[in-house]
Amino acid sequence: MKKIWVIDDDQAIRWVLDKALQKAGMQPRCFERVGDLWQALQAERPDVLVTDIRMPDISGLELLRQVKMRYPDLNVIVMTAFTDLDSTVIAFQEGAFDYLVKPFDLNEALALITRAVEQSQNTAGADTAISSIDNNSVDKMMSKSSSRAMQDIFRAIGRLAPSKVTVLITGESGTGKELIARALHKHGARVNKPFVALNAAAIPKDLLEAELFGHERGAFTGASHLRKGRFEEANGGTLFLDEIGDMPLDLQTRLLRVLAEGSFYRIGGTQPVNVDVRIIAATHQPLETRVAQGSFREDLFHRLNVIRLRVPPLRERKEDVPRLVRHFLQLSAAGLGVATKRLSPDAMRVLQDFDFPGNVRQLENFCHWLTVMSPANVIGKSDLPPELLSSLTHYLPADAGAGQSNVAEDISFSSVPASASQAAQPVNQSFMSESEAQLQYAESQRFADNTPTMASSVSEQGSEGWLMLLEKEVLRQLMLGTSGIMDNLTTEFEKKVLSTTLAYCRGHRSEAATRLGIGRNTVTRKLKLLGFADE
Repeated sequence: MKKIWVIDDDQAIRWVLDKALQKAGMQPRCFERVGDLWQALQAERPDVLVTDIRMPDISGLELLRQVKMRYPDLNVIVMTAFTDLDSTVIAFQEGAFDYLVKPFDLNEALALITRAVEQSQNTAGADTAISSIDNNSVDKMMSKSSSRAMQDIFRAIGRLAPSKVTVLITGESGTGKELIARALHKHGARVNKPFVALNAAAIPKDLLEAELFGHERGAFTGASHLRKGRFEEANGGTLFLDEIGDMPLDLQTRLLRVLAEGSFYRIGGTQPVNVDVRIIAATHQPLETRVAQGSFREDLFHRLNVIRLRVPPLRERKEDVPRLVRHFLQLSAAGLGVATKRLSPDAMRVLQDFDFPGNVRQLENFCHWLTVMSPANVIGKSDLPPELLSSLTHYLPADAGAGQSNVAEDISFSSVPASASQAAQPVNQSFMSESEAQLQYAESQRFADNTPTMASSVSEQGSEGWLMLLEKEVLRQLMLGTSGIMDNLTTEFEKKVLSTTLAYCRGHRSEAATRLGIGRNTVTRKLKLLGFADE
């Protein structure tokens, strides 16, 4: 029976894991204090140790470090509720088998512990390199993710960073592929060597070769001195080739030779230049498709595609939006020297509902826009950028309030005549004439029968529901560049009020005038002015 030891100062976690491990046919033993664990380790050793990362007497990472120093073959799983890139990578660098994010699924936890038991303990730490890491040097944005997809990326960074293996990073534009590349470099053994980035799509074809490989003096007109290329600049470190899918075919051939031989010739040079460079490439394009189309070399693709990391788009990890928003707002405020702004819950919900076609880069731009343009320290829904507001034009807000029903649904009963139902329809439509309203007496009677129900519903909504719809329509027309908004909306408002009131009053103008608080002649005049057909 496999012995699984658990150390956590949380009694509930210990209890749950103890019961689950027993049920799975394992032999658990739980500890609350590190001193008790060390004392037990002197007498026997478990098959797997599961430790919390934050405990009152010692850090789980420090415990991991000490355990691996004394018992290097012992597989250790780290549990944490505080997921960030630094702690994840350091855990792997200190020799952790893997880590669990609290709250975790028990089945997943048991599956992970089972894998740790089955793993050959002789190879648990063979490929793990320990290097001195400056935690503050890593881009803090990489720590602003708690989504499962990004946790998988963090795990991969932890495993890949110490090695020299070539990595291909794929994902849509704006997802942060360069940040992943920088994290791989900064958490690896080459952290004190150069990190050089080159965007293959941003440099003209005629200049790209010289950028990559450099040139000798006199190699071509204007080459007045020797120039080192990016490969030489990155010697001993990491070369990040962004948008590798846009690299011309002839340069792909030269790149393939460098990857295979570790040497190249500068333009105009006769002596080979030897370099030791780790290659990290990135692209938003499907390279398999480009290979099939003949625009990307298949052998280069396989050379680059040793390890592939897919960075998920922001729409697949919307749980990261709030933390990213706070991070970007802080950065923008610091850069502008102003107080940090924050989003209201309504505004945050709008951001989380947005699909962000430009991904994290678009979210960062939104936050900078809000820092500059929003007049208040607390950003409301109406303060959001036009792109976000336009996405809300055709549906009601998600924050209409708990327990409140949709305004349009409340007043669009199947038993309501067409004239009343029109009150919930878009403003740009035709209205019935007074004569048409008179012909619908029977339906108006049904409308009157439903008046108590409808009145109760509308009274529960208050005036906020239609005012929010009005606000949306005004914003929509503003963003469309419409002129004369006041006159247009006033006209549509009067049409709605008149048609609905006439239907309610069974087409009687005198009664409608009384209910509206205006004269009968005014009703007649407005009907003609607004284009209603004469009786």
